Parts: sequence; C-alpha cells; structure tokens
Amino acid sequence: MGTDGSGGTAPAGARHGTADPAPDGDAPLILTARLDPASFARLDALRRTHFPTRLNRVPAHVTLFHHLPGRQRPAVVATLERACRALAPMPLAVSRPVFLGHGVAFALETPALAALRRRLAAAWADRLTPQDRQGFRPHVTIQNKVPPETARALHMALAAGFLPWEARVEGLCLWHYRGGPWEPAGRFRFGAAVDDAA
Repeated sequence: MGTDGSGGTAPAGARHGTADPAPDGDAPLILTARLDPASFARLDALRRTHFPTRLNRVPAHVTLFHHLPGRQRPAVVATLERACRALAPMPLAVSRPVFLGHGVAFALETPALAALRRRLAAAWADRLTPQDRQGFRPHVTIQNKVPPETARALHMALAAGFLPWEARVEGLCLWHYRGGPWEPAGRFRFGAAVDDAA
C-alpha cells in the first residue's frame, strides 16, 4: 500500500490469509478506506510496533468489504466511480482502543462512511458473502495473534489517558487478492474520477 494506504504496491511478501491462489478471473476483491496520509502513518506505525513481526504482512487498513466477486470487477469499478465522484472527504474519529482477546484494535466512528457502505451493500446485495452481509464495525487492528495477557497489557496502556483523535477518509481502494500480496485494482478519490483502475 502507499504511505496513505491508498493503493500503492503492497510490500513484497505481504499476505492476508492463507487461501490458495485463485484463477485470475476468480480472484476476490477487497475494498478498503483510503485514509489521509498522516492518519495512515500514525496507525501503521502502531501496527508495526505491536503486531508480531513475522505475521505483519499487510499495513494498517479499514476494510469495508472482504470478498467482492473478481469476475464482476468492471461493474464494481463503475459503481465505485459513480459513488465516489459525488462525495467529499469524510471525517473519521479514532474513538477508543478495543481489547480483542488476542489483540487490540481502534474502534472508529464515521457515520458518513457507514452510510456509504450501506448504499454499496444494497447495490451489491446479491454478490455479498455472509461475512460482508454482517453489520459494519469500522476498526483498525494494530495487534493480533498474541497471548491474551500481552493484548490486555497493550489495551490498558493505550486506554490510559487516551484521547479520541480525528482522521479523514479521502476515498476508497480496491484490491485483488490471489492468496499472496494484495494487488491494486483501483483507487477512487472522493470528488473526482477514478485515480487508477489497474
């Protein structure tokens, strides 16, 4: 990902899951929020600090949809182009650290992004997996797959004196997932045409 999480090439070897590579047309698509560069850098620095190094192969991200059908990419891109062109950048509040049992995330509050996701979910209702039909709980995971006591210690440290802070969603990023690195499939800036529909 780029330094703003906006869809630059993912680091070599970056992986998200362990699925076998799919044939090109069958590769699912992942949709994430494109954060302002300063906020992405702050969140990704925390993830790089606290996520187990050998497992941290994907930068910090806010996932909207985990598995959109790769064969329908042209229709997905067209929908995203129309939706993003009509929008302005959206406020996003990093509201609190959340204990996950084996990790820690930051909960996010962003009514405008949640409303956009509802509209996209309605447009793609017949294409969504059960996971993507569930409610949207925006978050950024900064630690996972650690012993509960390690996660609880980090949660307590982050929660002590925590003050919510403001970020901004500047667009959306679409990715191919073929069982290895996330590969850019499109960047969509709010208020503009598609940046790049690779």
